[in-house]
Amino acid sequence: MPIHGSLFQEFAETAGADPFTLQNKKMLKCFMQYGPVNAKTGSMVAYQGDVRFTKAGSGGLNKMVKSKLTGEGVDIMLCEGAGELFLADMASEIQVFYLENDMVSVNGASVLAFSASIEWDIHRVNAGRASMMAGGLYNVSLRGTGYVAVTTKGEPVVLDVAGAPTYADADAVVLWTSGVSMDVRVDTGGLKSMMRGGSGELVQMAFGGQGYVMVQPSESVVQGGAQQAQSGSGGMLGGLLGQ
Repeated sequence: MPIHGSLFQEFAETAGADPFTLQNKKMLKCFMQYGPVNAKTGSMVAYQGDVRFTKAGSGGLNKMVKSKLTGEGVDIMLCEGAGELFLADMASEIQVFYLENDMVSVNGASVLAFSASIEWDIHRVNAGRASMMAGGLYNVSLRGTGYVAVTTKGEPVVLDVAGAPTYADADAVVLWTSGVSMDVRVDTGGLKSMMRGGSGELVQMAFGGQGYVMVQPSESVVQGGAQQAQSGSGGMLGGLLGQ
C-alpha cells in the first residue's frame, strides 16, 4: 500500500454486531439485517449494501397537525434493506439504549434513530403551571421494544430522581423515563431577580417519582424544538419553558 501509517486501522469500521452500534461517539452504525430503522431525515452520512430511504415526514396527518400546533416532533425517514447504515447529526454525541416494553419522553430535536418496532407520538407533558405560563409543554414519546439513539451536546449525566429532588434547565433536558413526574419550579427571587438583570435560572423543570432524567452539558436552545412555537404565544417565559 502506498499510504503508510495507522490512519486506516485507527478509524476502521467497528466490528460490533448489535443492531445499533456506536462507530464512535458521534456516529451510529445500524445493521439493517435486524429490520427497518426510523431515522431523522438527513442524518445518513454513509451506507454499504442496499439501503433504501423513504421520507415519512411527520408520521401521518395526526402527527403532522400536532407538530405544527406544538412546534415539537421529529421529521422521519424509513430506512430499509440490507447492509450497514451510518447516521450522525451535526457531530453531536450519540447515546444508545434498548427499550423493553417501556416508554421514554424525549426532546424531539434530540431523536436520531429508533427501531421501526417502536411507536412514537407527540404528547403533552403534565405540568399545570407550565401549561398556564407557556401554553403547555410537549415532547416526543417513544414506546415499545427496540433500540433508541439520541443526540446530546457533549457527554450527558443521567440522574436518578428517586434519590433526591431533581431540577434542570429546560434547554438542557434530553429525556426522562416512564415513572418520572415533571413540574415547573419558579426561582424564589422572582420578579426582583429579573429587575436586577436576572440569574438566567428563573424557571427550572422539577422531577420526581421513580426513574431517570438525562441532562446534557448545554443550555443552548435547539433550533426547531417546541420552544420556538411557545415563544410566539407565551412570550419570554414561553421561550424558557418550551422544551
